[in-house]
Amino acid sequence: MTRPLAADSPLLQPLTAGALQTANRVWMAPLTRNRADADGTPNDLQAEYYRQRAGAGLIISEGSQPSAVGQGYPSTPGVHTDAHEAGWKRIADAVHAEGGKIAVQLMHAGRISHPDTIAGQTPVAPSAIRPAGAVFTVNGEQEFPTPRELATDELPGVMAEFADAARRAVAAGIDGVELHAANGYLLHQFLADGTNQRTDSYGGSPENRARFIVEVAKATADAIGADRVGIRISPAHPFNDISEDDLSVYEVLTGRLAEIGLAYLHVLAEADDPIVGKLRAAWPNTFVLNTGFGVESDRDQFERLIADGTVDAVTVGRKFIANPDLVQRWAEGADLNEPDEATFYGGDGKGYTDYPALSA
Repeated sequence: MTRPLAADSPLLQPLTAGALQTANRVWMAPLTRNRADADGTPNDLQAEYYRQRAGAGLIISEGSQPSAVGQGYPSTPGVHTDAHEAGWKRIADAVHAEGGKIAVQLMHAGRISHPDTIAGQTPVAPSAIRPAGAVFTVNGEQEFPTPRELATDELPGVMAEFADAARRAVAAGIDGVELHAANGYLLHQFLADGTNQRTDSYGGSPENRARFIVEVAKATADAIGADRVGIRISPAHPFNDISEDDLSVYEVLTGRLAEIGLAYLHVLAEADDPIVGKLRAAWPNTFVLNTGFGVESDRDQFERLIADGTVDAVTVGRKFIANPDLVQRWAEGADLNEPDEATFYGGDGKGYTDYPALSA
């Protein structure tokens, strides 16, 4: 047991982020769980998983591909067919029945994929640079292939895929979308000077490297309203073989996105990283922080960060896996369930929908 939170704790206060009205400021981070049907259709098991976690201020779903070639891993959900849209409707209805809010994270994996996963297609990227390492596929672990560089005239089509996926999500009753420009996936690959070596207007300078992300955000905002769109970034995070020497791209990006009026900016960084203060100062709307990738979330630190105005909300990952009622547990100072890492990726309801709640 830890101390219960006071009723007026900053963590428990409501928040308005664009069109998103959240009951508290403890949001659920996007978490890949690999439980969708083989064709990417969200299913009833996933609807139950998200329903159980509706006490989060906002659920941000697992990364979900806006196109077939955007898929990075087996059994991740898509948002680009009628069947996908129907699956997301079941999830939206389940979360809303419990009084919750949910945004779908739109994640195009780019070069972090393999032909085995995307029906024999070659993964695409800003530049034909093969990432180090291997990726899990339907045929087991495989070395990454060299991706195909997207031609300049293909980029509007990719932007349109994000916009169409956002339309489908909202049509399904989902409250908003988050663009995944972090963790080494396609949008991050355009931002990073180590993965973007283009010589057209989408490569080179910080302004050019930010251009594609800004245009994706604009297309998505035009499709569903900027007040229903958030974006996640992870400056200098090396996951998925990302290397970044020039972080000024993030200040350029933040300024351009602020002009569009997105609902929130979601930053993966340590709280004391100087870039957090820089981006916070440049961002006029809701500022959301995730303090670690596999790092323990500290409830009391989060409370202080919101109280002193460093952030407006926080996202929590692993603790939400094992504690569907995490906000209630934190509020009451109750003990937490421990997550079973062996069940994180793939499988059935074990380690997914069978974690006990306090009221169980």
